[in-house]
Amino acid sequence: MSDPAAQPPLNDIARIARDAVLFTYPLYEMARMRAAASARRDAEGKLAGGSAESTLRWMNQWVHTRQLLGPQNREVVTPNSDTLYSSAWLDLSEGPLLLHVPDMSWRYYVLGLLDFYTNPFGYIGSRTTGTGAGTFLLHGPDWNGEAPQGVRALRCPTPHVWMIGRFLVDGNDDLAQVVALQDRLVFAPFGRAAARVSMLIDAGMQPRELAGDPARYARVVNRALAENPPAPESVRALENFAQVGIGPNCDSDAMSAAQREAVAHAIQQVVAELSEPQPSELGGGWFLPVAVSESYGTRYRERAQVAHNYIGALGVEEAMYVVADRDVAGVPLRGDEEYVLYFPPGGLPQTGAFWSITAYDKASRLLVENAIGRYSLGDHTPGLCYDADGGLRIAISSRQPADAVLRKNWLPVPAGAFYLALRLYEPRVTHLARTFRYPAVERNVRKR
Repeated sequence: MSDPAAQPPLNDIARIARDAVLFTYPLYEMARMRAAASARRDAEGKLAGGSAESTLRWMNQWVHTRQLLGPQNREVVTPNSDTLYSSAWLDLSEGPLLLHVPDMSWRYYVLGLLDFYTNPFGYIGSRTTGTGAGTFLLHGPDWNGEAPQGVRALRCPTPHVWMIGRFLVDGNDDLAQVVALQDRLVFAPFGRAAARVSMLIDAGMQPRELAGDPARYARVVNRALAENPPAPESVRALENFAQVGIGPNCDSDAMSAAQREAVAHAIQQVVAELSEPQPSELGGGWFLPVAVSESYGTRYRERAQVAHNYIGALGVEEAMYVVADRDVAGVPLRGDEEYVLYFPPGGLPQTGAFWSITAYDKASRLLVENAIGRYSLGDHTPGLCYDADGGLRIAISSRQPADAVLRKNWLPVPAGAFYLALRLYEPRVTHLARTFRYPAVERNVRKR
């Protein structure tokens, strides 16, 4: 550590600490998601580390959800309730890994790949590689071999990668079919320097450890920076971070009291900033929180904001997440009010796969139990009642609507503050070009 007399002024320390936390916050959240979403048991049922308190996890192994997510699932914020998830944390530091994917027939699916900086850099799925069976070679940034004939190679920018699969479930009768497809996703080693299937790694933390303690925060992100070097355009951003104890070569145990204080304050400041409401840039109360394609580049605040609120989000060509936490008048949404969304004839969302609307508790960013067990509503929801001209009215409230038609089109919401997420899988050009007119989130049900 440098001589304390050579340290920058306090205002500079505060600025550097804020920049360091803003840059590294996605790394902390990815480390936390690795602890939450990677396998605790291997294929033979062996518990990593021998106890539930262990921070050891199995890498290169699938973890599947077998039911659509609901209020009981609390690991990932803003989850969807339309697809089954399959998650795998990959460690490609020892070499490449093969992935065998079965024939998905007509079904929409995607295996999204996120590097350790949350960049959604690649996809296997309906939109990009088709729905037929295939084999893919996943490798880290330093591997220079060749893939076998008929195998598609996917270069990963960091050695540690999160693969998140989403498989559309078309009604309760379809669930068993999706489960069977999940079981046919198979990892296999490749070559002499191959990644081991079901290798152990120390995640270094537990899933509920939110950013707070500065030394622990630095320990997590410093390790992540060392194991997953940043992209060339970001290297310069790290140059001053060592002055607050953050960097790939920094020792978090050697942080000074001033460094710990600066980082602790920066964490509070950044988390508060990332929780602030966003303006309704799309009109009607709606905004687009995730506008990334394949990489955030040097847009560090946007990257951190997505990591805080929508971690695991895909790029806009694959999925758009249009969000509203206020009504058309700018008033925060609350479940003790009644709202209506009106899609006029010909004005429904335009997608190549499907669309849905989901409601979340504002504070926890999770699903909340309701009387009818409906957590999303969209073009795959059975029993919706359309107007005679093809328009669609959706009722949004914590209480059941009095109108018989709107009861069929009711999306229950939490009783307190909430927000809506309109998901568009494979959005058409009108959404990508920002020319689609989203329905205003209006208080009270109006007759049309």
